[in-house]
Amino acid sequence: MGYVLKQVHASLRTAMDETLRPLDLTVPQYACLELLGQDPGLSNSELARRAFVTRQSMNLVLRRLQERGLLTRPDQAPYGRALPSELTQDGLDILRQASIAVRAVEKQLFAPLAPEQQRRLREDLAACLPSTESN
Repeated sequence: MGYVLKQVHASLRTAMDETLRPLDLTVPQYACLELLGQDPGLSNSELARRAFVTRQSMNLVLRRLQERGLLTRPDQAPYGRALPSELTQDGLDILRQASIAVRAVEKQLFAPLAPEQQRRLREDLAACLPSTESN
């Protein structure tokens, strides 16, 4: 089962890479935008955890997105060491475009399954995730 999950993941990742390329986004950049769209103000460490990348990798993602004007971060932490990130209007616009493109990829990937099968698969996979306080 793990191998089939890995194959599906690889197929999804490849398709996402291709669909995000015209928007000049990588999958980790898209994940970062998506996470900030859902929960503005996340820190580098929290974004890294939720996007399944290292803090160093997320720092590069954030820097690139900030250089493009898609998000803002303060020069100094308002408290502690964390620099909260927020999407700009351009960031929200590109997130909207990227989300539409990614949903189309997901729809195509899971098209062989009926809507009820898709819902059940989502629920069954979610049930396999370890429950944590941070989710």
